[in-house]
Amino acid sequence: MSEMFCFQCQQTAHNTGCEGKVGVCGKKADTANYQDELIGALIGLARAAKSGHPSKRTDELVLKGLFTTITNVNFNNETIKKLKTEIKQEKGRIHAGKFEDYDMRRLWDDNEDIRSLKSLILFGIKGMAAYAYHAFILGKTDDEVNRFFYEALYAIGEQKTPDELLALVLKTGEVNLKCMAMLDAANTEAYGDPVPTQVPLTVEKGPFIVVSGHDLHDLKLLLEQTEGKGINIYTHSEMLPAHGYPKLKKYPHLKGNFGTGWQNQQSEFHNIPAPILFTTNCLMPVRQSYSDRVFTTSVVSYPELQHIGEDKDFTPVIEKALACGGYDEDRHMTGMNGGDTVTTGFARHAVLDHAEKIVDLVKQGKIRHFFLVGGCDGASPSRSYYTDFAKLTPPDTLILTLACGKYRINDLDLGEIEGIPRILDCGQCNDAYSAIEIALALAKAFGCGVNDLPLTLVLSWYEQKAVCILLTLLDLGIRNIYLGPTLPAFLSPNVLDTLVKTFDLHPTTTPEDDLMAILGTDTAQKP
Repeated sequence: MSEMFCFQCQQTAHNTGCEGKVGVCGKKADTANYQDELIGALIGLARAAKSGHPSKRTDELVLKGLFTTITNVNFNNETIKKLKTEIKQEKGRIHAGKFEDYDMRRLWDDNEDIRSLKSLILFGIKGMAAYAYHAFILGKTDDEVNRFFYEALYAIGEQKTPDELLALVLKTGEVNLKCMAMLDAANTEAYGDPVPTQVPLTVEKGPFIVVSGHDLHDLKLLLEQTEGKGINIYTHSEMLPAHGYPKLKKYPHLKGNFGTGWQNQQSEFHNIPAPILFTTNCLMPVRQSYSDRVFTTSVVSYPELQHIGEDKDFTPVIEKALACGGYDEDRHMTGMNGGDTVTTGFARHAVLDHAEKIVDLVKQGKIRHFFLVGGCDGASPSRSYYTDFAKLTPPDTLILTLACGKYRINDLDLGEIEGIPRILDCGQCNDAYSAIEIALALAKAFGCGVNDLPLTLVLSWYEQKAVCILLTLLDLGIRNIYLGPTLPAFLSPNVLDTLVKTFDLHPTTTPEDDLMAILGTDTAQKP
């Protein structure tokens, strides 16, 4: 009998599932089981909500519960159990009836096609919950989005036909588009529309704090609390796009970006003379050489690490930064390809300001094809595919990128086309909304459908936010997506076959072969 079962991320053992004492992500078996119990309690809450009266507090608990179980967010059994208790108490508050929690082992032991479809829904709403939670913190909610979380959770605990579940899979994508639009509005209203910004990778001497994750609100609060204290702030991983927002970049002590992709944190944080604040995933098991300098907040939690509570008083982080003192001299760091700087801020408004010029360049034959190369990054050596792919793209092509997968390519110098950089960083994973809006605007300008554009999506996936984005793309009818570095373990052969036949979904092969299939023979740039 296995000690746990988890196959929600790309690195799952043997691409079938983690079943031993510890998952590949570092999550222990008991933690995985507590997370399953948490999801089961949420399904019980959804059952009560069907007949009861959920409140804003109920909605918040659903979002926190789902977000907590995303890969590399929470490794702390105590906080997971505490949240489960709160959910069970809320279930009793919204309805006096008896509604059983769901035993997730029933799902893992179910018919493989039912399990596959329900997993797509579950992992999709986990990712969507993260986006909804960030918007919630900024005061944005949507009744349709909130109602869907209950609908989806309820369906996971019920008997459904494959056709019913497939329809709900696509509805997950549909609702996630609305959720991403809500978060986009929340971010831009709070911080302004992103503008292209060059970001240095060198860390200046003196005290500093590294901020990781996705929560721009936490970053803003930290910038306010560190103002005038002689402490510099550096983004890490998915926090990089913060530099493009006018109301964040106005702080002169927001200096640059520390390190590369999240998967390199254990080596890059080794003996770092500064604290690191994790606002969301991806937190890896913490090593002793820097464990006394790691702080968590929001739904992120790890045993024995200091947690910043809901009051968001970052004094302990600030005091640690001053005590550590930072580097004695400026510390030169580079991207994954040796670059000294990266550029971000090419969200939809920044790109579409040049829409007329882009359309003209396409008509003149100076832009032949657009690629979206991005998504979640990870540690697998096969992820070098995305770097190699970008390097091989011809000089008359543009590359949009986003999410932490950008680190594979964002410090490459691929030149420009008539003043437009060939690599355009659209932002965080949720800024897939910007990329979608760019594609829709270009399709409108050319008077065609998105699938008729000279556009190919080459996506990397790792965790559940990538799942909900993929479902949104499929619901929009976007075809010929290339997905890697491996296909999800939770896709059964029959479900995969349906997706391939319906949407022409392609597993990545080699950069050379995939470029040849996309552009035709002898079109790739020679390495």
